Amino acid sequence: MSQIITQVAIIGAGPAGLLLSHLLAQRGVESVVIESRSRAYCEDRVRAGLLEQGSVNLLERIGCADRLHREGLVHDGTWLRFGGKSYNFNFTKLIGKHVTIYGQQEIVKDLIAARIAQGLPLEFDVSGTAVHDIESAHPSVTYRDAAGAEHTIHCTYIAGCDGFHGIARGAIPGVRAIEHAYPFAWLGILAKAPPLRDELVYAHTDEGFALFTMRSPSVARHYLQVDVDETIDNWSDERIWAELRHRLGDDETGPPLVDGPIMKKEVTPMRSFVAEPMQHGRLFLAGDSAHIVPPTGAKGMNLALGDAALLSTGIVEAFAGDDTLLASYSPLALDRVWKAERFSYWMTTLMHVQPDSTPFRVRMQLAELDYLRSSDAPAMAFAENYTGLPYAIGLDRIAPVRVAQLR
Repeated sequence: MSQIITQVAIIGAGPAGLLLSHLLAQRGVESVVIESRSRAYCEDRVRAGLLEQGSVNLLERIGCADRLHREGLVHDGTWLRFGGKSYNFNFTKLIGKHVTIYGQQEIVKDLIAARIAQGLPLEFDVSGTAVHDIESAHPSVTYRDAAGAEHTIHCTYIAGCDGFHGIARGAIPGVRAIEHAYPFAWLGILAKAPPLRDELVYAHTDEGFALFTMRSPSVARHYLQVDVDETIDNWSDERIWAELRHRLGDDETGPPLVDGPIMKKEVTPMRSFVAEPMQHGRLFLAGDSAHIVPPTGAKGMNLALGDAALLSTGIVEAFAGDDTLLASYSPLALDRVWKAERFSYWMTTLMHVQPDSTPFRVRMQLAELDYLRSSDAPAMAFAENYTGLPYAIGLDRIAPVRVAQLR
């Protein structure tokens, strides 16, 4: 069994693990990243696509935002559609912030390419990963590489960024899972089709929720609310486009929906999940390994990047002799996580038709939407949450400058 010595072992090459590795490297801290999936899987999997302004700032900070700025789509606001009409919320005018459309897989590609270009350790297709001695000062991670050879990573800290189905969360004794299952699912498609508008459209209709978003000026990403036990076999391409046209249909304020070839479609159940605590001994959770949000509020990837920013700073400061921030990582991270969960829950329950809905509940949804449309106070709160709440620490503290190697 080969022995690898580093300062931080990172399990998972998703947005959280990769950003963490770069933020640490920028401050002179060594890390090794291992991933159970292939590089192709990580780079091709289509998931989230909306970045808060703070997330863009983080990627700029580590020098991985050039392609984002070339290809990303800056949105000053979004549209909410209800009662047969569409209403625009201009976040830039309301609070001076915006969001950017840039696919999660594109961020992963950029971060992987940058790490490889820097010659930093990154290994795919590993198996049998396990963590050891997390309550000691010398924890370790064991795994098998793609060829079956066994390795042990000796480190000071372990970051579990290995997603909801990873092994890291289960290694925390007494971890508490707090979750909520929503009584509906999303049918999502990726299609070669022009945009309905230049910004996202969230639609509340009697038949259910619908969402228009995009990945580029020629690739659309659409969603439909469906029954929680729905299967994709029940939805032909023709039926999908017909239902999207019905729910996102044209009105006096916008153009009609244009269809195109569907490249991908799947049904995804909606859920909220939070693991508490997010740390134990020398093991720390980040991203989907610790929390899941329904995608309505576009918070999943942004929370993962925020976790990485906070955790990297705590680790760097601990190596410099002050472990105060690192010791408080879990409560500080969870404070932002629960606020994002609240916003995602609010948006999800506001925009979707509940299977057991009553005329009263429908009227409450419409009244809430109309209040949101007609008053700057709730509109500003909506904009503040959608574009991203502040981090627990300032950006300058997260990665001010590169410093000498820390041990």
